[in-house]
Amino acid sequence: MSTTLWQRLEAAGLAVLAVTALVLAGYAWWWPFVLFLVFDLAALGYLAGPRTGAFCYNAVHSWLGPAAAITLALVLRSAGAPSVPLEVAAGSWAFHIAADRALGYGLKEVTSFSDTHLGRIGRASK
Repeated sequence: MSTTLWQRLEAAGLAVLAVTALVLAGYAWWWPFVLFLVFDLAALGYLAGPRTGAFCYNAVHSWLGPAAAITLALVLRSAGAPSVPLEVAAGSWAFHIAADRALGYGLKEVTSFSDTHLGRIGRASK
C-alpha cells in the first residue's frame, strides 16, 4: 500500500473520529458539514499571490489550529466555563482537515495550488 493511500485512509478514520467525538459530546452530527466550507475561505489568500495563498491555506489546514482549539475548549470546560461554540468549531475544523486529506487535498506547496504534500490534485494530476 502506498504511503499516500495510507495517509488518506488515516485521515478518513480521523474524520469519522471527529464527528463521533462531537456526537458523544452532545452536539448534532451535521455541524461539521454545515461549517465545512468556512475553513476554505483561507484560500482567498491566493488573491495576494501563491506564497501568501499557500501560507494562509496551510495555516488553516494544519492540525495545530484544531489541536489548540480543542485544548482550550477542554481547559474552559474543566474550569466550568461555557465552551460550546469553541468545541463545535474545533471538532468541525478537525473534520474539515481530515476530510480534505482523505480526498487528497494536502498542504499546499508554494509552486501552485495543485501541488500538495499528498501529490498533485485537480487537472494537474492527470
